[in-house]
Amino acid sequence: MRINLPVTQKENDGMWNDEIICSKTDTSGIITYANEALCRISGFSETEMLGRPHNVMRHPDMPRVAYAWCWDVLGSGRNWRGIVKNRCRNGDHYWVDANVSPQFGPDGDIRGYFSARRKPTHAQVAEADALYAELRQQEGSLEQRGKLSRSAIIQLYREGPLYRAPAMQEA
Repeated sequence: MRINLPVTQKENDGMWNDEIICSKTDTSGIITYANEALCRISGFSETEMLGRPHNVMRHPDMPRVAYAWCWDVLGSGRNWRGIVKNRCRNGDHYWVDANVSPQFGPDGDIRGYFSARRKPTHAQVAEADALYAELRQQEGSLEQRGKLSRSAIIQLYREGPLYRAPAMQEA
């Protein structure tokens, strides 16, 4: 697992209420497009992001099973929605209400993903933060989480509260 450090645990609250962060990736999660808002809030330049894995912004506080949930839903061809804590280039973090959609080619195969993210409410962040703390506890320490095999993550996901869960709803 990519463990992006350093982290400051300082929240970057620079996202405007009506702003939308957008990005596109290929099927492997490699960034092919990043809008200006994403660059401004994350602190990464477009050049630093294009061609890199989207998980360059993964915050270590995000449980691995949350991403298993995301990929499970997207892999079935459905849209996924969830609250995500992302890491800024300088180690700060920001929360987003993420909506990710598979992008289909003419043959019906998934060709990539489009993500539109908005600023979540304080209630959404509090709910997600509490759930993610429980999930991280099940996954173990950061070192243990980094060593979890894909099959172990899938097993934790399928035994946990996110398996077949609907998207998080606004409070």
